[in-house]
Order: sequence, then C-alpha cells, then structure tokens
Amino acid sequence: MSKKSDEFYFDCFMKSVECSCRGMDIICDVLENYSKEDIKTKIDEVHKIENEADSIKHDIIHALNRAFITPIESEDIIQLSEYLDNIADCIDDILMRVYIGDVDKIRPEALKVAKVASECCETLKLVMDEFHDFKKSKKINDYVIKINDLEEDGDALFIENMHTLYVECRNNPVEIIVWSDIYNYLERCIDSCEHVADVAQMVVMKNS
Repeated sequence: MSKKSDEFYFDCFMKSVECSCRGMDIICDVLENYSKEDIKTKIDEVHKIENEADSIKHDIIHALNRAFITPIESEDIIQLSEYLDNIADCIDDILMRVYIGDVDKIRPEALKVAKVASECCETLKLVMDEFHDFKKSKKINDYVIKINDLEEDGDALFIENMHTLYVECRNNPVEIIVWSDIYNYLERCIDSCEHVADVAQMVVMKNS
C-alpha cells in the first residue's frame, strides 16, 4: 500500500476526533448557557456532526474492504473507527436526553463532567496527531495516561453527581431518571475516549 493510502486511515481518525471535539464544544456551550428554546437547533447541529462521523467510519470500512495491505492490523482499524464513532454517538445522545427530558434548568454538576469529556476529546486529538507516525512518537503514552487520569476523574464525578441527584431529588423520580440518563451518556463519552486511547497504545506496543 502506498504512503498516501496509509495516511488515509490516520487522516480519517483525526477527522473523526475533530468531529467529537466540535460536538463537545456545543455540549459545553449548551450546558453553560442553557436556553430551552434553542435546544432543537443545537440538536440539529450536533446531529449533523454525528452524521459526519458516521460517514468517516463508512469511508474507513469501505477502504478497508478493498485494501490488501494496511498500515496497522485491520482489526485495530475497525476497533478504532468504531470507538471513535461511539464518541460522536454519545455526544449526540446527550442533547437528545436533555430534550426528551424537557429539562428546564441545567444541574451545575453536569458542566463539570462535560468539561472533563471535552478535555478527553482534545487530548485524544493530540494522540491522533501523533498516531500517523506512532513508531517514532514519544508523546502518545503520556497522552494516553492523561486520558486514563481524566477517565478516573469522570468516574469520581459520576459517583458524586449521582449521589447528589438522589439526595436532592428523592421526591422527584422523573428528575432522577432524566439526569441519570444525561450523566450516563457523558460518562460513556469519556469511556469511549479511553477505549480509543487504549487501542492506540496497544497498536504502538504491538509494533514496537
């Protein structure tokens, strides 16, 4: 396979992460400056980004089906493309849950988790920026460790946020259901970032 063909996969990985970064920027803005009247417009914006990420994944699979030689194992390419697409899917679902739950007011704890998720996406972009030259990169491992640390921060926030939710909303089961869903999708976004980072690190280890 030519060098140009090799770069196709790495370029697609980067484009997919950039979709997630853009989506998380919108999520953070919505949670910080919430307007119930604007939520449908924001959902449309995020959904377009999610569709863009889907198209990137399909392009990768289509190229993979025609490829004889790939720069990394095809199973790793498939895993990376699926996990990257999962991030965009989770971001799309966050705003869907805000709309479906007819949220009137954003809980301040949600923005803290969203900022962790956003930082995960931005750090993952740094991973993908190095990944095209992963055999020579000396930074990927540090970025992966940072994402692992952020995931632990996200876990801790999730536990505390759920505890606060149950304490403050004992008599409001609908509020508990709605915000449990929102917190879960924020958590899944962070977990999906970690999954991508872990696969990237595994690829480096297998090829070193």
